[in-house]
Amino acid sequence: MSATGGELSLIAAFERLLEARTDRLVRWLGDDAAVVRARPLQVTSVDAMVDGVHFRLDHPRVTPADVGHRAFAAALSDLAAMGADAGEAYVTLGLPDGFGADAVLELVGAMEALAAHTGTTIAVTVVGWADDEADLVGRDGARPGDRIGVTGRLGASAAGLAILEGRATGDDALVTAHLRPEPRFAEGRALAAAGAHAMIDLSDGIATDAGHIARRSGVRIEIDLDALPLAEGVAEVAAQLGVPAAELGATGGEDYELCVCAASDACARIAGVTWVGGVLPGTAAVAFSSGGRSRPLAGYEHRVG
Repeated sequence: MSATGGELSLIAAFERLLEARTDRLVRWLGDDAAVVRARPLQVTSVDAMVDGVHFRLDHPRVTPADVGHRAFAAALSDLAAMGADAGEAYVTLGLPDGFGADAVLELVGAMEALAAHTGTTIAVTVVGWADDEADLVGRDGARPGDRIGVTGRLGASAAGLAILEGRATGDDALVTAHLRPEPRFAEGRALAAAGAHAMIDLSDGIATDAGHIARRSGVRIEIDLDALPLAEGVAEVAAQLGVPAAELGATGGEDYELCVCAASDACARIAGVTWVGGVLPGTAAVAFSSGGRSRPLAGYEHRVG
């Protein structure tokens, strides 16, 4: 894997590198959140290791593997001090410019080695709870015949970022949407209760995130760009940027609305969703159209390195 690999390649490398070591782990890599069957008591420790404060990556004898091991060991030590068994590690990495994919894998590899030694499972997530596994919806349940839709309106965050960066002018509400997004907890619970087959949050835009559902579910997804609900003011910002408004809404990302797949007969009882396409059998992929014509569209992918 090259040091300039993208986020999807890095996620795939993590899936090969990391190992689940407990039957309590229901979902982790490949879904939006980890799902763990709880024991009666949870013991939690949160540590931050900062370059220049807790370690010096510019020291000739300090490697990314050293950093990964040290940060992980410090956190696990807190659990040991409580007399607790090792369980799951929830890791967030903030990486400096130039810290490439190979170095990331070296760092995480050292964490994984220590995880193997202590019987810990590594995941990157936040913690939530559910009463029953059946109450949860992953990315892997979309079925041919489903419709695909989105909550809320799209494009506000991308438009707000353009305003912040001085590339466009527009309403302050768009800037607020970028700086203060609201997670759709109520909508997610309602969609799950209504029988949604698959869901994902739109962090990278539907052009990218619908592809995650397609790959995990092994289906083809077709989306009509003309059907996308756009936030007020997005069209005006898109015009200043010289891009179609629907393209900004589909590729901009960070709206944190929900993308959902559900059976056609369930759609009528699902409120607050705009249906924008369908799920078909075929090679896992996403196809976009506008005005009845195919529109190739590349979604956002984080770069590493």
